[in-house]
Amino acid sequence: MVVRVAEQTDGDALGEVERRTWSTLHSVQPRPVAPYDPFFDAAHRPDQFLVAEDPADGIAGFIRTVRPTSLACHAHVRQIQGLAVDLWARRRGVAAALVDAACERARREGAVRMTLRVLGHNAPARRVYESAGFVVEGVLPGEFLLDGAYVDDVLMGRRLMWTPNP
Repeated sequence: MVVRVAEQTDGDALGEVERRTWSTLHSVQPRPVAPYDPFFDAAHRPDQFLVAEDPADGIAGFIRTVRPTSLACHAHVRQIQGLAVDLWARRRGVAAALVDAACERARREGAVRMTLRVLGHNAPARRVYESAGFVVEGVLPGEFLLDGAYVDDVLMGRRLMWTPNP
C-alpha cells in the first residue's frame, strides 16, 4: 500500500469510494445522488487529501486534513475532516496508515496538534483514532439527529510533537 498526495485525476475514483462507503455511521450529510458534484472543488483541493493506493487493486481510501480556521493563532493545528476506506480494503490497516501519514505530514508542516470530530456511535473509527493516540477532549451530546436517533459529536485530539507551555 502506498500513501501519497491526491492528484486532480483521482477525483472520480475518490468520489466513487465516498459514495460506496457513505453511511450515517460516519456522515451527517445526505446520501449522495446522481448527478454527482465533482469530488474536488475550491474548498476541497487535491493537496488536502492523502490517498492510499494498492498497486494491484487501485485506490483503497483517503483522508483529508486542513487547517481548522484561517486564524494565524490557529496555524499550529490540523484537523481531519474526512476519512474513508473502500469496502474491499477494510481490515488491512489502511485507515491506520492514512491517519499516521496525515499526522506525519502535519508534523512536517510544523503543526503541533491534530484534531477531529467523529460521531459517537462510530466505534470502528474511534478505535482507529484511539490506536493512533487520539483522546476524547469533549462530547456534544445529541448534536445530530440521524435516522431518528440523536447522536453525539465526539471531539478528539492528539499532540504531534512536544511543545513547552509559554
